[in-house]
Amino acid sequence: MATAAAVTCALILSGCAEAKAPAFVAPSPSAPPPATAVASSGPTPSASASPSPTPSASKKPRALPSPGNPDGGASVPAEARAVDTRKPDRVVGKGTPAGCTSAAVVAAVAAGGVITFDCGPAPVTITMKATAKVRNDHGPDVVLDGGGRVTLSGGGRRRILYQNTCDQAQRFTTSHCQDQPTPRLTVQNLTFTEGNATGETTEGGGGGAIFVRGGRLKVVNSRFTANRCDGTGPDLGGAAIRVLSQSRNRPVYVVHSTFTGGRCSNGGALSSIGVSWTVLNSVFTGNKAIGRGANPARGGTPGGGSGGAIYTDGNAFAVTVRGTVIRDNHANEGGGAIFFVSNDRTGTLTIGASTLRGNRSDGFETSGQPGIFFLGAKLNR
Repeated sequence: MATAAAVTCALILSGCAEAKAPAFVAPSPSAPPPATAVASSGPTPSASASPSPTPSASKKPRALPSPGNPDGGASVPAEARAVDTRKPDRVVGKGTPAGCTSAAVVAAVAAGGVITFDCGPAPVTITMKATAKVRNDHGPDVVLDGGGRVTLSGGGRRRILYQNTCDQAQRFTTSHCQDQPTPRLTVQNLTFTEGNATGETTEGGGGGAIFVRGGRLKVVNSRFTANRCDGTGPDLGGAAIRVLSQSRNRPVYVVHSTFTGGRCSNGGALSSIGVSWTVLNSVFTGNKAIGRGANPARGGTPGGGSGGAIYTDGNAFAVTVRGTVIRDNHANEGGGAIFFVSNDRTGTLTIGASTLRGNRSDGFETSGQPGIFFLGAKLNR
């Protein structure tokens, strides 16, 4: 087993340059909203237990399998719940799959606001021909709600969704891009599959399905399958989601969601630097950290291979996991389930009412904590 010093991460971001919930049930059919864009000055979204748009009424809607842990009983705070999208600002599609295109998704995300889909009653997959990018000067909320019937696919060729407050191409809106409250990005009732960020270099890469720096991110009732990012690199990660910088160090919420089959150097599902997470009633299975050499990289290796499901690094941050199943994930190096390193030893990891089983760490893990490598102030279980 490697010593703590051998695996303590060297990277520290600074400034802008670095950095049992019920299963989803499709709503009863009623008249759909108009399939044209509504003025982006529409109402600001608010938390609601009824998150989905009303679908077309010609046929009974068929939802995709429900994500998340059906036995998860963790309480979900108001700000972590799904957004009410019954009055969307814009709608992708006009009642059939033909109107649900990559271009329509890209345009809707760039315009911002509350976005829903009207692609017909059957599940539909939209293969993205370009990455959908959030404009920092639009919003302030950007909400994508797939109604439990929409899959966004990267086709194994590209990242699916991108938000970066420190990317001038998406417009600077403050002088402190690394810590600003907007845009607030929410994805709910969606599936993300075959996103691939391999070769992406902006902000160190990672984030095969979703990359976020700045503002806020929330993920609710969503599924991530077979996403990828680069297979080597000491601090690169997040086959599904990579996050850097969140406003006032508020947590990324991941609620009632499922992550399977992700592959990346580190973090086969989630990865971050200096970011807090609250993961509730979710499932992580069959994800892999495939790098070799850990962080910092051992001599003669490219580095990486830690955090089969979740990889977190940085200084003062907290990770909370409740009501969640983390099973059969694998790390070539440390933390088959969770890799947690707080460089200044102030960070905390809390795991409650969760199942961790069969998460293999080939290199190292914390004694008495199967599947976990932890360096921080306190691990609460």
